Amino acid sequence: MKLAQLTFTQTLPAAFSITHLLVLLPKAKTLPKDLPHAALLKAVLARRDMKIDELAKTPVAANAASGALVAWGMLDFEKDTFALQVQVRKALQLLLWENPKSIGIVVLGDEVQRKRAAELAVYGAWVNSALLPVHKQKDERKPLQKIELFGFSDKKIFAPLKAQAEGNLLCRELTVLPPNELTPALYRGRIKELAQQNGWRHEEFDMKKLRRMGAGAFVAVAQGSDPEDAAIVHLSYKHPKAKQTVALVGKGICFDTGGHNLKPSRYMHNMHEDMNGSAVALGILLATTQNKLAVNLDCWLALAQNHISPKAYKQNDIVKALNGTTIEIIHTDAEGRMVLADTLTLAARAKPDLMIDFATLTGSMATALGARYSGVLGNRDELVQRAVSIGKQSGERLCAFPMDEDYEAALESKVADIKQCTLTGEADHIHAARFLKHFIDDVPWLHIDLSSSRCEEGLGIVASDVTGFGVAWGLEMLVEQQ
Repeated sequence: MKLAQLTFTQTLPAAFSITHLLVLLPKAKTLPKDLPHAALLKAVLARRDMKIDELAKTPVAANAASGALVAWGMLDFEKDTFALQVQVRKALQLLLWENPKSIGIVVLGDEVQRKRAAELAVYGAWVNSALLPVHKQKDERKPLQKIELFGFSDKKIFAPLKAQAEGNLLCRELTVLPPNELTPALYRGRIKELAQQNGWRHEEFDMKKLRRMGAGAFVAVAQGSDPEDAAIVHLSYKHPKAKQTVALVGKGICFDTGGHNLKPSRYMHNMHEDMNGSAVALGILLATTQNKLAVNLDCWLALAQNHISPKAYKQNDIVKALNGTTIEIIHTDAEGRMVLADTLTLAARAKPDLMIDFATLTGSMATALGARYSGVLGNRDELVQRAVSIGKQSGERLCAFPMDEDYEAALESKVADIKQCTLTGEADHIHAARFLKHFIDDVPWLHIDLSSSRCEEGLGIVASDVTGFGVAWGLEMLVEQQ
């Protein structure tokens, strides 16, 4: 997906021709002397009976005499990253809804403030102006082609941001595709193309191979589909100076009916997005490659569908996972932890320094947090706290949950080594993490339950319902692992 070209100018926007202009200034009670279109802004504020510092909550826009649309936003740099992202997104949307070919961005303030505003505005323009797939006969959208930046000209900071934007957009593009356009077979083909384009080592474990290996947990879910096109896909990125190896594991359920425990229509809607965890992992892998981060990355994607059929797995089945653990099936809609179990086992065998799995795993996490945070659990307290801290830095916020040993009692089975889940659903996000812990072989591990993969009207810097949450956070984690 092609991003708008970024150029830099030393000339104030009043001196060049531009149709859409964003002006970002630090929070203050008076307007700076060098503010573009200051008289127009004063008139707008007077008309709306707004004080100047109220721009930090509500950006405004107006048409200049030239016909250009000008938007002004004010950034409160005492607030956290997420709040700043929201301020910039709201201001940008006043311009981007017109689908401009180009926009100008002016950042004001001291050097530190201008740098921060430029990062946020350019990244926001990139991730919100690229066109995600739609299937309308008349698609009147037009991609943003050019961004002209005034007030900050250090070009080197934007290459990592561009890679992050492309990772976010890849995640969102895959996630919004309809299920008939992203079956496991089609998804595997798309991944193979990405691997060839980016020089990744590519390996597939198809159903025939997984059966021979004894990956009974994954096969139990995937056997209900016709054709049997499910697979675990392994991608590798290597860097010659890497000192750490990180494994990313992504849940890639391309459509989730719930299986024999069929979802009602309300909860089956948007279940083509149940592959979002795998798309997050791919987005991180793409951005890591483009940024040439000095870390080795193994990406493991569990691609399948959860269908209802005579071959589909059932309640009270007992299956044996790849690591030998026997599992009593309690609910067929708890398929995500099943495909992840064998995928985590494969990833853990390589003894990575860190393993992170991403999954739209449980409804109970969405009940606990809504769509504005995602949840994190792990087997190292320090690691979980670091994950939360990086969530604050990146604007992709995480909330830590406990997974103490006594939660395990709910998963005790009389006929197998472990129950897959409980029927009550109470604390299911914690029980799911306790279940997954049986398949990680004590590798340092984080589990990200993506309750914020979809947030109506956008989240943070991203304006679309599908957010790409996890890509920016994952990149920050990898930068620390170098």
